[in-house]
Amino acid sequence: MRRASTLASSVLSRTLSSTLHDCSGLSTTSVATINHRFLHAALFSTTTSTGSSNTRRIFNPLVVAGALVSAAAAASLSQEVLAKEPPPAQLVPKEVVLYQYEACPFCNKVKAYLDYYDIPYKVVEVNPISKKEIKWSDYKKVPILLVDGEQLVDSSAIIDKLGNKIHGKEIVDSASDKEDDEEKKWRRWVDNHLVHVLSPNIYRNTSEALESFDYITSNGNFSFTERITVKYAGAAAMYFVSKNLKKKYNITDERAALYEAVETWMDALNGQEFLGGSKPNLADLAVFGVLRPIRYLRSGRDMVEQTRIGDWYTRMENAVGESSRMKA
Repeated sequence: MRRASTLASSVLSRTLSSTLHDCSGLSTTSVATINHRFLHAALFSTTTSTGSSNTRRIFNPLVVAGALVSAAAAASLSQEVLAKEPPPAQLVPKEVVLYQYEACPFCNKVKAYLDYYDIPYKVVEVNPISKKEIKWSDYKKVPILLVDGEQLVDSSAIIDKLGNKIHGKEIVDSASDKEDDEEKKWRRWVDNHLVHVLSPNIYRNTSEALESFDYITSNGNFSFTERITVKYAGAAAMYFVSKNLKKKYNITDERAALYEAVETWMDALNGQEFLGGSKPNLADLAVFGVLRPIRYLRSGRDMVEQTRIGDWYTRMENAVGESSRMKA
């Protein structure tokens, strides 16, 4: 019995350390504090807790939902939305490979960009414990994007650098300074604010935490032992993580904070179809990317029902269209 619990402790410790650190930028010290304070409770009781992030970004394991394509909506006479914005064929990279965790919001942000610009890409699901899939890289976080052999890291930097590759310089420079500043402002808002209200919502109670981890363990790259351990102990641990995050970011009501954030985004649109006007810009894609994983969770359903974001989200689904991910 002691040997089994020791194995479970090791698996959960490495899993939480990897997922919290790799997709968020958490320091090693912070991750160690999380494991030290809360791992024992996670494994030996029905409740547990873990520490909070001390950096700009946090990892939010979320349930991913596929983009829903509606040809009728895309062709509607009431709005002119281009379903895809493919770059010139000669500028499309020959090989794009995304190393990811399926539920990572920052990985989903990169995928929203690739899907919208119709750039074919392969996906390598990284095991958060062994990380054997990225042992070749000195960078030990996700997402990592290989573009014709060149390594790009950090979701926002990936999008910027890839954009420079697939668009001519004249396209990048054609936007006005005001539009560019507005776009950058809201992209920073996604990374610095919006992602911070997601975890307290998807782990708001034990049932919602288990809902999230059920997806993570079903779709992530885990062994059978890891899957069982992480599903239950991880869900319990992250339930208490969310409570600490509420304190860190001064959140008293999780849902209210989520609704306020998306309403702030809707106000920024100022009646436009997208922040980019008649078609999405990088800020639209960033918001859509990080929200897409939670859309069909309870928190995402509540968000659509209780705020004005539903129509914009549907327009984004239509604009982004089907995934350009290549089948294995």
